[in-house]
Amino acid sequence: MHVSVVVCTHTTDRYPYLRRAVDSVLDGSYDDREVVLVSDGSPAVAERAREEYGDRSDVRVLELAENRGLLGARNAGARAAEGEVVAFVDDDAVADERWLAELVRVYEEERIDGREPVAAGGRMTPLWVAGEPAYLPEEFYWLVGVTHRGFADGPGEVRNTPGSNISFRREAFLELDGFNTDIGGRKGDNHLQGGETELCARLRSEYGMGVYYTPQAEVAHKVFRYRTRPGWLLRRAFWQGYSKRAMSVLVPESAGEEGAFLSRLLGEFIPERLRSLEPSYPAVAQLLALVVLTGVVGLGYAYGTLRWR
Repeated sequence: MHVSVVVCTHTTDRYPYLRRAVDSVLDGSYDDREVVLVSDGSPAVAERAREEYGDRSDVRVLELAENRGLLGARNAGARAAEGEVVAFVDDDAVADERWLAELVRVYEEERIDGREPVAAGGRMTPLWVAGEPAYLPEEFYWLVGVTHRGFADGPGEVRNTPGSNISFRREAFLELDGFNTDIGGRKGDNHLQGGETELCARLRSEYGMGVYYTPQAEVAHKVFRYRTRPGWLLRRAFWQGYSKRAMSVLVPESAGEEGAFLSRLLGEFIPERLRSLEPSYPAVAQLLALVVLTGVVGLGYAYGTLRWR
């Protein structure tokens, strides 16, 4: 099974991260693959990429004349790809050596209601650039692009996995017309997130199945210092709440997983932490952060009702 991995960036400031992401895919154990490196409106990125990878047959550089935003760049990369499967990874991520091999195994061996999966994704792990913050609870790792506690109990069907660790049978992706570029980015609401959620809702509607999640397919996400600062996390929580309200309007069937997670958060995770609370800074700080961040997400959701009715 030939796999195309799409990696996008829009500025040379991120090029060192992009190179590490691309190299992690090329250094992986699965050989039947290509990387589609998308320069999203940056001639300088395209030039550097051609200098470094121009002599490789398994890397193609796609230069977009103007910036289309991440979702638009991903769509362009998927259309230029040649693989049976198109996978996506962010420019600030690092793929595990067996990432692609595990995704291919899912397509070849696993089934959803007796049928071959149309989409597969894996687990995001943290790569703490400036050290792990003691006050950030695992239940809210999703704020920094990492798979959180309570996401799934194990392998199997989920609504969607993160956009930096998701793949589709290319034919199905193109039939669905890819990501909706009106969600987030410069063409839409800059605070709105949920491109994967919306696409996978259409996937379920068309094919009657979600994404097959396999935690063995790992991609590490760089968590930079600014993403661990309390102010950034609070703003992120607010706008994530706002986005969840928008998704509940745009894609009504998408709200189930958030509701289930909230139920576990309030009925299981917080009580569990209270019962085992230790008089230490990490334990107390994480419990406090759990309560505060939940409240801020709720505030963002409430604010979203003014915009998304």
